[in-house]
Amino acid sequence: MTNTVFINFQSFFKPLIAVAAVILPLAGCSTNPATGQTQFAALMSPAQEANVGASEHQKIMQETGDRNVPPEIKAIVAEIGAKLAAHTERPDVQYKFFVLDTPDVNAFALPGGYVYVTRGLVALANSEAELAAVIAHEIGHITGRHSAERYSHGVLTSLGAAVLAAAIDSQAASQALGVGSDLYIKSYSRGQEHEADGLGVRYLLRAGFDPYAMASFLENLQRNDQLQAALSGRAGKTPTYFSTHPQTADRVTQVRALAQQAMAESPDIGAGKDFRAHYINALDGLMYGDSPDHGFVRGNAFYHPEMNFMFTVPEGFKISNQPTQVVATGPNGAVMIFDTASNPQQLEPAAYIARAWLNKPDVPVQPMDVNGKAGATAAMTGTVGGQTAEIRVIAVEWMPGQLFRFQIAMPQGANPAVVEDLKRSSYSLRQLSAEDRKAARPYIVRAVTAQGSDNVATMARRMPFNDMPEDRFRVLNGMNPGQQVQAGQIYKVISDK
Repeated sequence: MTNTVFINFQSFFKPLIAVAAVILPLAGCSTNPATGQTQFAALMSPAQEANVGASEHQKIMQETGDRNVPPEIKAIVAEIGAKLAAHTERPDVQYKFFVLDTPDVNAFALPGGYVYVTRGLVALANSEAELAAVIAHEIGHITGRHSAERYSHGVLTSLGAAVLAAAIDSQAASQALGVGSDLYIKSYSRGQEHEADGLGVRYLLRAGFDPYAMASFLENLQRNDQLQAALSGRAGKTPTYFSTHPQTADRVTQVRALAQQAMAESPDIGAGKDFRAHYINALDGLMYGDSPDHGFVRGNAFYHPEMNFMFTVPEGFKISNQPTQVVATGPNGAVMIFDTASNPQQLEPAAYIARAWLNKPDVPVQPMDVNGKAGATAAMTGTVGGQTAEIRVIAVEWMPGQLFRFQIAMPQGANPAVVEDLKRSSYSLRQLSAEDRKAARPYIVRAVTAQGSDNVATMARRMPFNDMPEDRFRVLNGMNPGQQVQAGQIYKVISDK
């Protein structure tokens, strides 16, 4: 048996009619000259796009910059970008191209013509055409006015949520629509992504680049993500590039079809060139991976030349060098986190742990000496990943006003040898010696020509990696599984010399 509920539909729709009355006058649409489609982007004008881009650009360059990017690489990116931009449908935009000094493989665009590729992406590309494909795709987001479109829809959705919430006096409605708006403006939709792919292929062909390069780069990008997931043990997590560029299972197929269609419609233009050898030679000497500014992972050690320190972690632990901390994870669930903290009051390490860090004045704290630096440690019981663990915190006075900190979590019942290894890790913190500095040199890209006796294994042995060296070499050079090295062809390897 069920209860019968009668709804007065006329009363129910009155708030929605009120919302429509507010929204409809704002819904001014225009035809985008690049796509030929009608879009709603009225709430961010081209002038506003330029202002937003200029403002955000300053923040990006302050945070990341291009310190370790050679002028030759910047020139290549700027030249490729200019060739592509000359064939867009928005001559009013002043396009600007930058290479960010980060090992992450990523690219993005800001409103107003700002296009960015990372040092890591430049190293992964295997031809000017592949790099051009990435830049062309980002230009497509600009000519498609996708940021303005997302912003306008986001504002409209937020406005609608506010009016609807007021009309029906429902905080839940406001929260629900607000979340939807927030998600909508954080990443490109699949439709926008596909549109940028199509525009990018168009610009590639017009500028004389191989339009199929977009598909080949996307394929290798996927292989690189799988490799990085295997190396770091993060299988299944979202990679950096695809966090802002939604990945679909058939995207590569779609991009290849777009290239085929573009070629069929413009057979007189030709397939274009990829300039592979010229591009790889230009990469010779480019810094690869982490820079001295952010520190290096070398085996089971972390070195930071700029801040003049190093420490080691137990064998078998994986080290992740993150922007604000270094995380080492063990196979048994043990975790060690290292970071730095300001100490403006210049508290002694013991007082800092009890009063400033843990805010537990009664916690037992023990003093310790770490290679001549004053330190202190405290232990407590906590939970990590839903399991009870012993938590140990360590603070070391590295210099007046600055502390280096370790947080160590050891699951209950952990192997005593691992516990001792973790304790030794905290005591391994020290200033760099001359020998340490030799070990803390950055990796660089080298362009080498394969000889008749070379194969994937011999080329991979040139690189300073013990884990999955052949897979690294294949991905670095955009090689399909089973593809062989060809004598006389130029390849990229990573070197520590």
